Amino acid sequence: MSTPLARVKERFGTKEKLVNAVEKLTTDELWIANLSSDRDGTRGLGHVSNAKLLRLHDTLSEVKEKFGNRSKLIDAVLKAEGRPKDADYRIRLEKFAVPRLYDQYKAKTRKATS
Repeated sequence: MSTPLARVKERFGTKEKLVNAVEKLTTDELWIANLSSDRDGTRGLGHVSNAKLLRLHDTLSEVKEKFGNRSKLIDAVLKAEGRPKDADYRIRLEKFAVPRLYDQYKAKTRKATS
């Protein structure tokens, strides 16, 4: 099993390239401002661990490919949970970050197939 640093070097070359790749995916379609740098802080994605950056990149890439944007992912979560018309629950889900939404979607669809 390789280390996160080895995976970063294998897939991206350097951490800076990984951070740039993640930043390209953090558009308004997929991202909600939840980093300190998004709130005028000094710490941004460069201070996040390699393992978390790799997971974030993989998750954002998969969501972008499969759903296109957060809104469609939220629609899929609502449908998977059998609550497609629940407006209050939709408002609550809109506050969640993409990784949390995607984990919730995968958990619900996994349960449905079991």
